[in-house]
Amino acid sequence: MSITRRAALGAALAASLALSAFGPARAAEPIVIGEINSYTALADFTQPYKKGWEMAIEEINASGGVIGRPLKVIHRDDGGKPGNAVKIAEELVTKDNVAFLMGTYFSHIGVAVTNYSKQKKKLFIATEPMSDAIVWSQGHDYTFRLRPSTYIQSAMLAEAAAKTSAKRWAVVAPNYKFGQDAVAAFKKVMKKLRPDVEFVNEQWPALFKIDPGATVQALAQAKPDGIYSALFSRDLAAFVREGELRGLFTDDLTMVGLLTGEPEYLDPMGAEAPKNWIVTGYPWYDIADARHKKFIADYQAKYGETPRMGSLVGYVAMQAAAAMIKKAGSVDQDKLIAALKDLKFDTVVGEVSFRGLDHQSTLGTWVGRTAIVDGKPKMVDWKYANGPAYFPPDDEVKSLRGQ
Repeated sequence: MSITRRAALGAALAASLALSAFGPARAAEPIVIGEINSYTALADFTQPYKKGWEMAIEEINASGGVIGRPLKVIHRDDGGKPGNAVKIAEELVTKDNVAFLMGTYFSHIGVAVTNYSKQKKKLFIATEPMSDAIVWSQGHDYTFRLRPSTYIQSAMLAEAAAKTSAKRWAVVAPNYKFGQDAVAAFKKVMKKLRPDVEFVNEQWPALFKIDPGATVQALAQAKPDGIYSALFSRDLAAFVREGELRGLFTDDLTMVGLLTGEPEYLDPMGAEAPKNWIVTGYPWYDIADARHKKFIADYQAKYGETPRMGSLVGYVAMQAAAAMIKKAGSVDQDKLIAALKDLKFDTVVGEVSFRGLDHQSTLGTWVGRTAIVDGKPKMVDWKYANGPAYFPPDDEVKSLRGQ
């Protein structure tokens, strides 16, 4: 080999080694998102939620990421405790240098992180917590919320409940922010739609500590025509079981259940699930939209199981995050917040936006009735209720936000 040939090969090898050495350093740095959730305290919703956002992340990164950078999520478990969530948020912001925060399920935890985001001026996308306070009475520039709130979903249910003959109503809800807001909203909207209704009994069991026998007995003694329930997870299952055992759920009683139709809570009850309740939920098995069917098929192929409401929320949440970053063109806080205000983005349930007025998304949900079909619980006679149709008037929202 000639000296000239050896020199050329040597130069090429040196250049290759140099590129190998500097390649990783020059690769696009990921955009890091800090995600906080109750992964152990409420696994039946948050684990499917995690699978949903993980699938979305994979799809986004496979198509080149956002603004030329891959997305990366650092997720932490708050154990169902607000203090833990705030501590984790601080660590994610100061140690992990995340671009923004996402997540939380329980409303009191969502409110705690909302307050933290205001104090630290750090963007927080509250993906799951439904308390109205998050974007209204305690809303501020740095927090946005994805799921339809307690007011919005309660208004959807009140619309259906008002069309029944029930006049004497009782309520049962977990005694914390979510349940309190849900009951207040249902009462408010029902009184507006049906001034003749009265509320004759209220039961407030501690979250996940319901005494189903005492609760059912108290409700039965009040002799209501209708009962509004904001129970979920194991509290709901215990209540349904005891209600059936004691004969509470007669044909003459109108039952309304917030979240009751979500597969996370309905499916585990099997053939013992409640029948003919008016509910919000997720009838994924009967949704014919092509994009939605693809999401369901992809989810089943990836995880070997059917999707839950959490799966959908997690997937849409990451779609929202990607659309926000793309519109902002950077991860600068001010630009991200400006991008989220009135952001419109496509999802598997159609176009969704975040209102500039109050930072509430326009995502809706499904309203229908429960039934047992072929031995399995399902939602039937359902419709997709669009979120904005159930928002309170703008002037009321402005007043709540102190605008």
